[in-house]
Amino acid sequence: MNKPVPQELVTSGKLTIPSPDVLGFDPTALRRKYDAERDRRLRPEGAAQYQDIDGELHHYNDDPHITERIERAPTTATIEVAILGGGFGGMLMAARLERAGIRDFRIIERAGDFGGTWYWNRYPGAQCDVESYIYLPLLDETGYMPSLKYSFQPEIFAHAQRVGHHFDLYSRSFFETQVRELRWDDLDARWIVTTDRGDVLRARHVVISSGSLNRPKLPGLPGLRNFKGHTFHTSRWDYDYTGGSPAGDLDKLRDKRVAIIGTGATGIQAIPHLGAAAGHLYVFQRTPSSVDERRNRPTDPAWYKSLQPGWQLERNDNFTKLLVGVRVEEDLVNDGWTELFKSLGELQDGTGASNLSDADMKQLGEIVDFRHDNRVRARCDETVNDPKTAEALKHWYRPWCKRPCFNDEYLPTFNRPNVTLVDTGGKGVDRLTEKGVVVDGVEYEIDCLIFATGFEVSRATYTHQAELEIIGRNGVTLGEYWANGMRTYHGLMSHGFPNLHHMGFTQTGYTPNFTYQLDKQAQHLAALFTDTKARGLRVLEPTKQAEEDYLKLVMAPNGMTEYLANCTPGYYNAEGNAKANHEGFLQGHYPEGGLRFYEMLAEWRAKGDYAGLIVR
Repeated sequence: MNKPVPQELVTSGKLTIPSPDVLGFDPTALRRKYDAERDRRLRPEGAAQYQDIDGELHHYNDDPHITERIERAPTTATIEVAILGGGFGGMLMAARLERAGIRDFRIIERAGDFGGTWYWNRYPGAQCDVESYIYLPLLDETGYMPSLKYSFQPEIFAHAQRVGHHFDLYSRSFFETQVRELRWDDLDARWIVTTDRGDVLRARHVVISSGSLNRPKLPGLPGLRNFKGHTFHTSRWDYDYTGGSPAGDLDKLRDKRVAIIGTGATGIQAIPHLGAAAGHLYVFQRTPSSVDERRNRPTDPAWYKSLQPGWQLERNDNFTKLLVGVRVEEDLVNDGWTELFKSLGELQDGTGASNLSDADMKQLGEIVDFRHDNRVRARCDETVNDPKTAEALKHWYRPWCKRPCFNDEYLPTFNRPNVTLVDTGGKGVDRLTEKGVVVDGVEYEIDCLIFATGFEVSRATYTHQAELEIIGRNGVTLGEYWANGMRTYHGLMSHGFPNLHHMGFTQTGYTPNFTYQLDKQAQHLAALFTDTKARGLRVLEPTKQAEEDYLKLVMAPNGMTEYLANCTPGYYNAEGNAKANHEGFLQGHYPEGGLRFYEMLAEWRAKGDYAGLIVR
């Protein structure tokens, strides 16, 4: 167990690490344990260990929610902005354009409605892991307040629909429509957008917000095509087979032997419902998640009534400041995300802490991480009855190696007599047979196999994820231009692809609250489009030099690069491939963090000289 860290940890600008007896743990021993657990999970094929869902596996990517196809005639039109993607990113882009007076836009979405990841992910227990008061966007504008501190999927999906109606986005959207090609017309200074419905749109600007959490990935397991039972991916949940709804009560599984592969954020939320319903549930685990308390609770009506306009932005800024180390008077969100950073700040409060060297600060951060990890691991012993199972559920890596999980029902599920944890010792499942799953030579016969194996975040190329071809100036495709990694200016544009703008995680400023950064990007682009239109400018394109300079900035080794290189494999670090630091989900972002990144964009706009861009 942890002991209180003495105030003498930092004195006179020097860091003194107490003995293991004083700390209550041995940092050197933990470091070795973390390294050993990482090393046995490393695989030489890296992200190539996952299976492409094209060809005969395409059904894993089909839309199970469309009951009746939307029939419409093809559209030919000239517009100001084409927005690719109807998740919160695309909706925020449209809402900010609407507010800026640019109403001539179209949203193109392959799904049957708005919502993005919350349209696709309807598995039981699906829930936001960032506080809903800051995660659900445009609450001020729509006058809505979530019912819980952490909302579940039905409420989040309903809010996406609410935003769509509030800003009249449905009338300017094409659903069940896939963009096939974007082709730049240099003479007309427009993008020609063609779709699988025969649409041809000529757009001054194109904004791609198709997201990274939409295209499922599968493990490349031998025998994947041989399994004769029922199977599906969590992002395409089959309620016809399981019964129930996102709220649970999967009544059709009562006599079924069910297996789930994957114990990341999705698995953590779905497994309690599967355990409560299945005749028997086998949970196949390669790497356990860090699972801390959720502590969800209903929204206090009195608190909601006390809020003043602008409260959501204030709360979001407060959260983001805490997560990049800015000291604030009050932690407004006060949850598991902010706890770690407050702990580091508390230890820094020692005399002279501001004078610590970078090496000392890294060591101090490691002590804070170890204390946190020990507390989370202790929850396994306190909650799970079987000592062997409790030990297998403990994570052995630092908090930001994987997205932290928060759930109060997951660990108790393993006390159920009908739930079996099959820990694979970091190797993963060996293979599938016609009847089941094989680990260490033991076959587990099952009726249903569920993949909770995430999305093609770092495995697939950007254009493969978006499922389209992008052809810029002189016939160069974006896939060719980014063959060795993304190349952007401010994460939003690329040389040779004028008026093409990216939203999301393309070398921008990262924060765990995705909708905050999407909104900041949407506001920036809306302001840029408004200003260029007022000035009569038709083309915006980064110079080659500006792009090169920005690339050097975001790709330079930094503290996060070293941190992730020592992490257990996952999509944050391209499955442990530290050298290919352009591939990892958390690598190649603005080094000063999300807060400073969006301040930088605002300062860049305020200068008004379009530094780094070719304009005409």
